[in-house]
Amino acid sequence: MRLEFINKVKVGEILGRNIFTNSGNVLLRTGVKLNKSYIKKLKELDIFYIYIEDDRLDDISVEDEKLSNLKAITLKNMTNIIKNVTEGNASSTKDSLSVVTDLVNHIIEMGDVNKSLYDIQNFDNYSYLHSIDTGIMAVFLGISMNLSENELKELGIGAILHDVGKTQIDKKIITKIGKLTDDEFKEIKMHPIYGKGILEKNFFMSNAILKAVEHHHERVDGSGYPYGLTKNHISKFAKIIGVCDVYNAVSNDRCYREKFNPSDAYELILAGCGNNFDEEVVNYFKKTFSVFPLGICLKLSNGVEGYVIKQNKNFPDRPIIRVLYENETREPIKFYEIDLLECKNIVVQSVV
Repeated sequence: MRLEFINKVKVGEILGRNIFTNSGNVLLRTGVKLNKSYIKKLKELDIFYIYIEDDRLDDISVEDEKLSNLKAITLKNMTNIIKNVTEGNASSTKDSLSVVTDLVNHIIEMGDVNKSLYDIQNFDNYSYLHSIDTGIMAVFLGISMNLSENELKELGIGAILHDVGKTQIDKKIITKIGKLTDDEFKEIKMHPIYGKGILEKNFFMSNAILKAVEHHHERVDGSGYPYGLTKNHISKFAKIIGVCDVYNAVSNDRCYREKFNPSDAYELILAGCGNNFDEEVVNYFKKTFSVFPLGICLKLSNGVEGYVIKQNKNFPDRPIIRVLYENETREPIKFYEIDLLECKNIVVQSVV
């Protein structure tokens, strides 16, 4: 499979991975032949990249169908989960959160994030998806940090519910396109406190989960909110969620700005090491996540274009590239590979 920008997708190409609606239902199934109508609809839904079947890249087939299904099931249940949580219905909340536990258990079984294509935007909405993707990233990061199974489950719940406090804030403030007023920003900065207050109604929520939600906007240098906590005063789970929350947020389009490109989003996290983000967490982040997803086309500093076919562990910005065509004419050639770990003089210039 190759990961193709929607404007470059051609009529007649075959979809390589399911695309879901905002309710978690399948919009287009793997294997469907794309026509003008389908492509137009995907553009209208702001789905920018999709996987396309390609025999030259048939070794890129790492989609975990079970993970995709569990993510879709969680997405379907998010409205019910949030409703139960905010109403303080402890019994119903515990039942509805079982889908989150199932998702976390599967991630624990997988262990390695590179076995998954979870982080590609194949859904047509943002609000709940951001919370779920933050949760998935946090659990993968927690696995790298050798957290226990129970800790990973609590981390996953805390991450998926990290923004629940925003349900108490006027939607006009949440979706405002222009700059927030001082009063509006003060209200936004209350959502971690609101979130903790909501979760406290559910007696089974551990203190670790409550602190994760309450502290997820705190920063190790004291520049965060709502309390301006520093270093070890911030919960471990909140430090993990804070990194994943920011990375996922800037990697997606929002109502008030366009998304960052992959390298800029990644660099934002690295640049925040030691001031915004905990150094240990960032170091594990680098070991866990790669800059460029499998199947995406990159332009290199030597002018060559190629598709990412493999990641080099511990070198997140130095993948292995497969070149399929002459990039000036896009004429097919006998493909070859470039390992950026071995070719130190070549760097990634841009995503194509």
